[in-house]
Amino acid sequence: MRKAGGIIVLAAGIFAVFASGITLFAGGLGAAFEAEGADTVVNLGWGGVVFAFLTIVLGAITIGAKGRIPGVLIVISAIAGAILGGTLVAIFMALAGIGGLLAAIASPETEVR
Repeated sequence: MRKAGGIIVLAAGIFAVFASGITLFAGGLGAAFEAEGADTVVNLGWGGVVFAFLTIVLGAITIGAKGRIPGVLIVISAIAGAILGGTLVAIFMALAGIGGLLAAIASPETEVR
């Protein structure tokens, strides 16, 4: 279950990078037309980039990990990314949170050796 959770988190992190790029594009487009609140959208996009890359790194660590700590860190990162990343990023961070839960609750007895 831990490896499956790590793979789910990797996929969610990659999609979150693309979602944060779309958020950055929308914020930049709003800033170009001097829309109100465009700076906030740009900041949400950068928050999404940071937490998406953190999720990818933690997902890669989780695949080879023996303990529960990377799974718990993924859940924390997914919650922070959903709050600070914007709506599009939050969708994929919810998927990353599910993968983190899978990795955190996996027991060592169920792992294939």
